[in-house]
Amino acid sequence: MKITGYRTLHTRHDWRRPIGDANGHINPAVTESPIVIVETDAGIEGVGVGSHADLDRLFPAILGEDPRSVGALFDRMVAQVFKSGHSGATYGGIATLDAALWDIKAKAANEPLWRLLGGRDRFVPGYASGLDIALPDDQLGALYTEYAERGYVAGKLKGGLDLDADLRRLEIMADALSAHTTRPGLMLDANESWQPKQAVRYVSAIEERHDLLWIEEPVRRWDVAGHVRLSAQVRSAVATGENLTGIDQFRPFFDAGAPDIAQAGAVWGVTHFLRLAFAADAHDIPVSVVGYNANPAVAAAAAAVPNHLTTEVQDTSFAPGLIVDHEFIDGGIVLSDAPGTGITVDEEGIAAAATGDGWGNPAGPHMRPERAGLRLILDGTER
Repeated sequence: MKITGYRTLHTRHDWRRPIGDANGHINPAVTESPIVIVETDAGIEGVGVGSHADLDRLFPAILGEDPRSVGALFDRMVAQVFKSGHSGATYGGIATLDAALWDIKAKAANEPLWRLLGGRDRFVPGYASGLDIALPDDQLGALYTEYAERGYVAGKLKGGLDLDADLRRLEIMADALSAHTTRPGLMLDANESWQPKQAVRYVSAIEERHDLLWIEEPVRRWDVAGHVRLSAQVRSAVATGENLTGIDQFRPFFDAGAPDIAQAGAVWGVTHFLRLAFAADAHDIPVSVVGYNANPAVAAAAAAVPNHLTTEVQDTSFAPGLIVDHEFIDGGIVLSDAPGTGITVDEEGIAAAATGDGWGNPAGPHMRPERAGLRLILDGTER
C-alpha cells in the first residue's frame, strides 16, 4: 500500500455559546474544523482533523510511502522541516496527517484504533470543560448540568482574572456536577495569566474554599522553575504541557520533577500523545488529553496507555459534515468499535457549515493580552 495524495476540507463548528479564557473570548463562537483526507493506491482513505498548517511542505516526506509505517513517517515529517523547526503550527499539520495515517492503518487491519494500539476497553474517562469564562452564572450552571446528565462528575473552569468571581463560579459548577457524587472534581485553568507568586496567592485563596484536583497552566508554558515552585506551595496538582510540541520540550520539566500532570494537546496528534505518555510513565506522572474535540482520534491512544488520567471534553457535538462515532455517557467517551478512528466525513454536509471569524477573532483567546501577568490586583478589572 502506498500514499498517493491528499485533499483538504473546511467545516465550521458552531459552539452555540461564547467560548474563551483569561486571554479573551469569541461571541458568537464559530471556529474552523480543518480536515485532511489522505489517499492510497489501495482505495483506503484516512481522515485527520486538526490543522492545515504547512501540509505542502510536509507531505513530500510521506508521498509514496506505506501509510502503515506511522511512527517512522511521523519522524520523516519532523525531519522534513528540520531547518525551520517543527514546533507551533507546523506540528499541528504533522499531527493531522499523523491522525489520518493511524486511521488508514487501523482500517487496513480491520480494527478500531483503540484496539490496534493495545487498548482493552473502549471507555475513556473524561471531564467537562465549557471554555466558559464569558458565560453568565445561569448559563454556566445550565451547561454543567447538561454534562452531569451525561454522568460527568468533574469539570474545569476557565478563570484567573477575578478571585471572587472564580470562587462563586466554582461553587456553581460544583453544585451542577453533584448529581452523581458528593465531591465533584474541580479544576481551574488560568491559561498562563499569572506570575509564579500571583499563582501561589490565588490558588492558596481558592484552596481555603475548594479542593482543586489541579491548577492548569498557571504560569508561562516554558517556566519550569515556576511550575516546580508552585507545586511545592499548594495542595493542588499542577498541570501543564498542552502547548509543548515534542518530547524534547517536556524534558526539562521531567528533569526538574514537574509537572504533576503532563498534558498533551489533542491537536498535536496520536503519535505525540503516545510518546509523551510513555515518557511520563517512566517518571510516574499521569497524562491527560486537552481539547479532545480538536482531534478526536487521540482518545483512542488514551485508551491504550497505562497512565491516562482523564480527557477534556469541550462539547458533545461536532461541525456539520464531521461525523464522530463516539458517545458521551457515564462521565467519559465511549469510542467507536468500527475499524479506524470512528471519524467519517459527509462532504455534502460540510456545505451547511456556519460562518464566523473563528480563532482569528482579535478579541478571542488565541492572542495574549499586553497586560497578562502584569495585573497588580486580580479583581476582574484592569486599571
